[in-house]
Amino acid sequence: MDKIVTQENPLGTEKTGKLVARYVVPSVISLVVNSLYNMVDQIFIGQGVGYLGNAATNIVMPISLIMMAVAIMFGNGASAYMSLQLGKGETKKAAKGVGNMIVLLVGSAFLFLVCFELLLQPLCYLFGARGEVTGYAMDYGKIIILGFPVFVIGVGAGNVIRADGRPKASMAGMLIGCITNIILDPLFIFVCGWGVKGAAWATLIGQLLNAVFYIVCLCRFQTIRLERKDFILHRQTTGEIFSLGMSSFFTQIAGTVVIAIQNNLLVKYGAESVYGADIPMAALGITMKTSQLITSIAMGIASGVQPILGYNYGSGQHERVKETFKISFSICTGIMVAALVVFQVFPETIIQIFGQESELYMEFAVKCFRIYLLACFMIPAGMVIGIFYQAIGKPVPSMALSLSRQIIFLIPAMFLLSAVWGIDGLLWSGPVSDALSGILSILVLWKGWGNIFGEENKKKIGKKEIASLSF
Repeated sequence: MDKIVTQENPLGTEKTGKLVARYVVPSVISLVVNSLYNMVDQIFIGQGVGYLGNAATNIVMPISLIMMAVAIMFGNGASAYMSLQLGKGETKKAAKGVGNMIVLLVGSAFLFLVCFELLLQPLCYLFGARGEVTGYAMDYGKIIILGFPVFVIGVGAGNVIRADGRPKASMAGMLIGCITNIILDPLFIFVCGWGVKGAAWATLIGQLLNAVFYIVCLCRFQTIRLERKDFILHRQTTGEIFSLGMSSFFTQIAGTVVIAIQNNLLVKYGAESVYGADIPMAALGITMKTSQLITSIAMGIASGVQPILGYNYGSGQHERVKETFKISFSICTGIMVAALVVFQVFPETIIQIFGQESELYMEFAVKCFRIYLLACFMIPAGMVIGIFYQAIGKPVPSMALSLSRQIIFLIPAMFLLSAVWGIDGLLWSGPVSDALSGILSILVLWKGWGNIFGEENKKKIGKKEIASLSF
């Protein structure tokens, strides 16, 4: 067994608050930038094409989410595996995990590229494309799918670069891609007149530059040394990566299923309302992407502390694990409470960024923000607690909590509430699922807190420490 520790790792020694700040800030910027890829497209498409173009990107989004789910599974799984092995001093095992991740990422990307290019039209129909929207969705989707091989590198590799102790490098790669996208979007859409195709090409080129930067970073690891043999798939290692990344995968896949169901319900009940089928799809798509931008801040915090949690749990420094978790949970919840205030008070200002449309469109979009995001402050509970379980090597509760919002609560709520109240009921399914999944996550952690750390009086300790969290 290779217990190789060449120098003191700051993950296990540096002051927790300072360490959290050092890892969280680049992680937050990285994920916010990643969310901006979609946001920037929505803004420029809204201004240059109109709400039909925005509806088309909402149709294609589940296709991207499927590929993202696979990339996140391998990236998060390898990152958690790497952190745990580094905490134990197992540098060769950590290197094997990274090498296997790279092979899995690239291989899956080319497989999905071929499959999705062949099945794009039926997939667009499955995800709610009808009438004029279908043409826009096909134009946008064909180009986005071509970028899958570089897209997966950008999504997956950033996690292990961060686990290597280089959060700023992870952030820099995302910034390169996003800035490129922001520059090229108006050029391709307005100057070249390429419409949704221009937005897609701008996204693809940004992802390409992001991937090139990360490939350079992967050749310069600080904590491990990659060898040729590390790229040979190893059954046990890939099994660990799958296991640790499975909750992230199912969370993303559940999101894809939700969007497919939601889009079709929007078409059905929107057609029965005064808004029609296209307005609800475009408006809710903007609402969700705006929410994802803010949620990505919380996700960035939770993902940023993952190496800290994994390393210290692997090395037996439980007090540092607890302190890190409490800091991240409190900050995430505070951010989402502030976001709730903005969504409730200034929805019109946000909506106008995406283009000026009819009064009927504005009316429904405002309703989307104020109803669908009403309980967004509960989102960090499921998110942070799910990643916490993943970081400490407990994939089953992580996966169960990650799936609870979308599969257990949101999908049934969408069917039941829309059947009773139509399009308004569909909007109310959002806060219902956010609240219920958040409560469930807190209860699960409350019950298992002491047991996680091998403490005897787990009930007493668990209640005392979880009650000290700032909500």
